[in-house]
Amino acid sequence: MSKIVFERPKSLLPVVTNYCPGCVHGIANRLVAEVMDELGFEDHAVGVAPVGCSVMAYNFFGCDMIEAAHGRAPAVATAAKRVHPDNVVFAYQGDGDLASIGMAETVHAATRGEHITIIFINNAIYGMTGGQMAPTSLPNQVTQTSPYGRDVSTAGYPVRVCELLSTLDGPAYIERVTCDTPAHVRKAKKAIKKAFQYQIDGIGYSFVEIVSTCPTNWGMTPQKAFEWMRENMLEYYPLGVYRDVVADGFANAAEAAAARAASCPIANKGGND
Repeated sequence: MSKIVFERPKSLLPVVTNYCPGCVHGIANRLVAEVMDELGFEDHAVGVAPVGCSVMAYNFFGCDMIEAAHGRAPAVATAAKRVHPDNVVFAYQGDGDLASIGMAETVHAATRGEHITIIFINNAIYGMTGGQMAPTSLPNQVTQTSPYGRDVSTAGYPVRVCELLSTLDGPAYIERVTCDTPAHVRKAKKAIKKAFQYQIDGIGYSFVEIVSTCPTNWGMTPQKAFEWMRENMLEYYPLGVYRDVVADGFANAAEAAAARAASCPIANKGGND
């Protein structure tokens, strides 16, 4: 008698995706779906898909999905969670969407400590729109809009989103992972699961960055793209946990933020007088 040891997650619809061969989005989609199945929240999950390579994620996940304008996924996710606080709400975003046009929404949802989960795919380029330079493109990286490489004297240095958000008081959990090896895929799933569990437990805003590849716009095979990512991106975007309030001994993000504000006189002043 045969035994099934591996199958499609029930939260991942049986459809063909539009991702390019070798794209990490497929792995990330599967990990999110596996976590939905394991934590059992597919029937009360709400995903938000903005513009970018994730634009048609509503065709892939078996939960309720909302399409958001470019960069506005955190704002839409905030509204969905506040209206339906018992739902598990997540945004699935790329770097051009999250760190460029959507940076204001990203920062302010994080600093407010919204009880949402963000899955952030960082492949250092605008993928869907043709390979332009993104806020996360590396110094000297060649793209369609930086054919001689990113010139930091005019374009500035790349934005490290995990490091940026970790300076805010609102987030509960921030981790950067990747999916280039089986061990890293397992670690990425563990991070995604913790991010959703923190939302379910009311601990606060959670954010998982997945350092990824874009073989098509990088002009590489999937194998070469992973090699380039390991040699270049992981040096600039180190993997690891950037915020975990529970590991720091707090019950939730609000308690951790209050502890950080304890030395500020006005922060501890009652009322508005």
